[in-house]
Amino acid sequence: MSINGKTYMSDASMPVKKRLLELVDELIAHDGFGSIRVDIRLLKRGQKEVIIDCGKQYRFVVDFQPAAELVDSK
Repeated sequence: MSINGKTYMSDASMPVKKRLLELVDELIAHDGFGSIRVDIRLLKRGQKEVIIDCGKQYRFVVDFQPAAELVDSK
């Protein structure tokens, strides 16, 4: 979805956002050091693989619509 020239993910990305926020909360509460790394790769058929690395790896595949397609559909 595109609003005011910015591209936003669909509801399919909500599990990714939820896990990321949970991990940030855990790291802030942790009594030591921590880090989070997020890698995003384009896949075929309008999908992206999102890998959240925070000691463990959490992998998600989410659907997306490229920005060029959003402009053409209006």
